[in-house]
Amino acid sequence: MAEPILEMRGIKKSFHGVRALSNVNLSVMPGEIHAIVGENGAGKSTLMKVLSGVYPDGDFEGQIKFLGQDCHFKGIADSEHKGIIIIHQELALVPLLSIAENIFLGNEQASSGIINWTTSFVKTQALLKKVGLKESPNALITNLGVGKQQLIEIAKALSKEVKLLILDEPTASLNETDSDALLELLLDLKRHGITCILISHKLNEISKVADSITVLRDGATVASLDCTAGKISEDTVIRHMVGREMADRYPRRTPYSHSPGRPKDDCTPSGGQAQPGLGANSGDIVFEVKNWKVHHEVHPERVVIKGVDLHVKRGEIVGIAGLMGAGRTELAMSIFGKTYGRDISGEVFLHGKKVDTSTVQKAINNRIAYVTEDRKGYGLVLEETIAWNTTLANLNAVSTNSVIDEGREYKVAEDYRRKLNIRSPDVFARTVNLSGGNQQKVVLSKWLFSDPEVLILDEPTRGIDVGAKYEIYTIIAQLAAEGKCVLMISSEMPELLGMCDRICVLNEGAFVAEFTAAEATQEKIMRSIVTSGAN
Repeated sequence: MAEPILEMRGIKKSFHGVRALSNVNLSVMPGEIHAIVGENGAGKSTLMKVLSGVYPDGDFEGQIKFLGQDCHFKGIADSEHKGIIIIHQELALVPLLSIAENIFLGNEQASSGIINWTTSFVKTQALLKKVGLKESPNALITNLGVGKQQLIEIAKALSKEVKLLILDEPTASLNETDSDALLELLLDLKRHGITCILISHKLNEISKVADSITVLRDGATVASLDCTAGKISEDTVIRHMVGREMADRYPRRTPYSHSPGRPKDDCTPSGGQAQPGLGANSGDIVFEVKNWKVHHEVHPERVVIKGVDLHVKRGEIVGIAGLMGAGRTELAMSIFGKTYGRDISGEVFLHGKKVDTSTVQKAINNRIAYVTEDRKGYGLVLEETIAWNTTLANLNAVSTNSVIDEGREYKVAEDYRRKLNIRSPDVFARTVNLSGGNQQKVVLSKWLFSDPEVLILDEPTRGIDVGAKYEIYTIIAQLAAEGKCVLMISSEMPELLGMCDRICVLNEGAFVAEFTAAEATQEKIMRSIVTSGAN
C-alpha cells in the first residue's frame, strides 16, 4: 500500500490564548484530490498556513511529514522548495504586469541578473497551454476575468514544479462555467500525478472531484471520509461539519402581510411599460427604480445598465439572478450613491416620493443600505475592531458634538455581536482575525445599525460555510418579517430559489424575465438567459 505524501499529526495552534487548532490530524495520499471542509472558524486556512510555513516551525505544536521526511518550515520559501504550493482565495497577481511577468515573479528566468524574456515567453506559453488558456504571455492581468486569473495562479504553481497543490476556495468568485473548467483542470492535474488539497464550501463541487474528505470542527479533525468507497451524501458531510442535522437549508418564512387583493408583481423589461394589472400601482411598493441607465466607468460609450425598472414591496425579498457580467453589481452600486458608473440617469422612489441617492451619504440618509460582495475590500476596515466597524455607517448615533462616545459604541457593538452570534472574544477583536462568516456578520451589523428600510445584498453568503449561511439566511428572513425591503443578488440559484419571493433575471444589462417563488426553477432562469442572449 502506498505511503501518504503528507501527514500532519497533533497540530495545535493558538492566537493570544485562543485555541484555533486543538488536535488536527491529516493524511493525504499521493495523486489524490483531498478536500478539507468545515464551518468558518473551524481552522482550515490556519492549518494550511501551518503547512505552507506562513506560521513557521516553533509557532505551533505537532508534526509535519512530507514525502516521508520530517519538515520544519521557517517560511513559504522552504515549503515551496519542497514542492508545496498554496493558492489563496485572494489572488496574489499584480494587475499591471503581464501574464509572463506574474508567473515568474520571484522566480525570474535570468542569467547574471539579466532576465531572458524569450525563455520566459516560451515557458509561459507552455504553461498556459497546460491550464487551457490561449492568451498571449504579454497580456496584462488587469484585462482578464477572475476565472482566467485563477488558472494563471495554477500555471504559476506549475512553474515551480509543484508536488502538492493547495487551493483555498478557488471557485468562490467564479461563475458556474469557470468553476467547471477549474474542476476539470484539477482532475487533469490528478491524471498527471499532482496531488491536490481543495478547501471549499461548495459541497456539490467536492462531490464531483474529491477522493477523500477531512472534516474539521472547532479546530479538530472530526471525520475522514473515503469517497472512492461510495458516494458520500452532502447531508452526511454537513452533519459532521455542524455537529447536528440540518433538515432545511433555508429558514421557513411566513410572507409579510400586504394589503388584501394586491396585484401580481413584475420587473418590467428594460425600456418597456408596466404591464396592465401588475404591481406598479400597488400601495405596498416601498422601493422603486425607474428607467435606470448606467454607462461603463472606463469605457463610457458602453451602456452596462439599459434603462431598467425595478420595485420591491414591504417585507419582500426580491432576487436578481444572472450570469457573471450581466450587470447585477453595477446596478446595485450605481443605485447606492452612484459608486459605480458614469452618465447615470433614472429615478429612485421611496413610498412613491422621488429621492436623491447620488452620494453614499444621501443613500444612507434615505435609509438605503448596500452590503457589498467584496467584504474585505469595500465592506470592512480589516485592521480595525468589530466595534469600530459596526458603528461606521451611523457615527452620529454614537457621538456627541462629533466626538465618539466609546461606551455607547461598545454597547451597540456588543448588542449586535450577541444578536448575530458573531464568534469572537469581544468587540475589541480586529476583524482581520475573524472567519469569513463572522466578518460578513460584522458587515451586516454595520448596515443594520444604520436602520435601513431597503437593504441591497450583493452575494451575501459568498465564501462562507453552510452553517454560517443558515444563520445569515435567518437574519435576512427576520428583516423581511419586520417589513424591510430586501434586494438580493446571488450567483447561487438554489439560494435565490430558497430565499426569494420573486426573482428578476438580468442579462446584458436588461431584465429579461421575472418569476414568482412558486414558478421559478433553475431551468427556467437559465432558459430565459440563453434565449434572451440569442435575440
